Amino acid sequence: MKILVPVKRVIDYNVKPRVKLDGTGVDLANVKMSMNPFDEIAVEEAIRLKEKGVATEIVAVSIGVAKAQETLRTALAMGADRAILVQTDDEVEPLAVAKILKAIVDEEQPGLVILGKQAIDDDSNQTGQMLAALTGRPQGTFANKLEVEGDAATVTREVDGGLETVKLALPAIITTDLRLNEPRYASLPNIMKAKSKPLANKTPADYGVDTAARLQTLKVSEPPKRSAGVKVADVDELVAKLKSMGVAA
Repeated sequence: MKILVPVKRVIDYNVKPRVKLDGTGVDLANVKMSMNPFDEIAVEEAIRLKEKGVATEIVAVSIGVAKAQETLRTALAMGADRAILVQTDDEVEPLAVAKILKAIVDEEQPGLVILGKQAIDDDSNQTGQMLAALTGRPQGTFANKLEVEGDAATVTREVDGGLETVKLALPAIITTDLRLNEPRYASLPNIMKAKSKPLANKTPADYGVDTAARLQTLKVSEPPKRSAGVKVADVDELVAKLKSMGVAA
């Protein structure tokens, strides 16, 4: 079985984003970029399935600027077999991403598509669901546990009330949650090997997808600063303050 793993290049999760002075977006100048953490989990899960003998090939795909090659090389160093970069300088919205991935799915015919449930830059949490709708494949989102046996996948999902287990007929779409696994670090020998693994360059036009923006960002602003707290002498004073704020009855 072939597994397709989409990965996205985002601001490193350890970096505190800065908003541009004109409020038009996030300042990306001289900022460390890395693979979206949820996508790292997706790559790791695909590798584990291959190590179990469930999968035979892992194809990583990224949609973005030329520097997204670095993100794909990271996926290759972790254990992916080959990669596809759909290169564009446009800020590609979730629906356009899903349409491009749908075209790649039609071409590659993977048994599973495993991707992060969301990207930490826009937090849209839409691409996996849109891809499932476009392809007509069953979906298991927010995967906490994944088991593949025969022509079915069993997914334990994280939901508000706890955990839910669903069984999907393959081929299917899976989106990963944080507790699915702990991604491995790429070893130096694997990083060197990744440089020689095949990486195909494509464009959205190759898949007949228009990436023109359908959404308009009106304003981006820093979160409001928290006001300083106050100390209270005892429980009675705490309750009185909570009552004055309308928090306690």
